[in-house]
Amino acid sequence: MPKQKREEKPKNKKNDSSSSDSDDGPEDRNPPAEKKAKMADRTNDKEPTWVLQGKKLLKVREFKGKVYVDIREFYEKNGELLPGKKGISLTPEQWRKLLSIGEEVNETVSSMC
Repeated sequence: MPKQKREEKPKNKKNDSSSSDSDDGPEDRNPPAEKKAKMADRTNDKEPTWVLQGKKLLKVREFKGKVYVDIREFYEKNGELLPGKKGISLTPEQWRKLLSIGEEVNETVSSMC
């Protein structure tokens, strides 16, 4: 008896059930205004937090017993903001160095814009 040929779906064709609605867009990915206001406050878990823009935050945090200034892009999962891979953690010495060259960096940026 000959084998029946199985019909395969094209791999690059999107399934209608998994496609996003027209409502989904960049405006849906940003937290509502009330969440942004909450993030700007100092958190209860000893991590003072400042919103730079959207979900880009600056936090002063402790990791493995050491203090860092963490500038990072966060993402939302199950209603909770979690740190993403995009970012940098600076030691207090590196942070102070960054602040000390701030005016020079500002002048350079101004001359280029």
